[in-house]
Amino acid sequence: MLNLDKIRLILNILFMIGTLSTIIIYFTVADQMVMFIVCCFTIFVKFIEYALRITQNSLKKNKRRNDDD
Repeated sequence: MLNLDKIRLILNILFMIGTLSTIIIYFTVADQMVMFIVCCFTIFVKFIEYALRITQNSLKKNKRRNDDD
């Protein structure tokens, strides 16, 4: 379970860096395709983190149910 927390932390840091990069690219680079690619990558990273969070929460719920039995 601890490894999932570390992976989620790294993905959240990547998401924050990607978000900041997207904002900077939006205002500085004339080619908006670069901004679009960075933004899509950033959103993809957030979806992965979200999927891991949902998986982790369901694993915790299943463990609690099994402990109650």
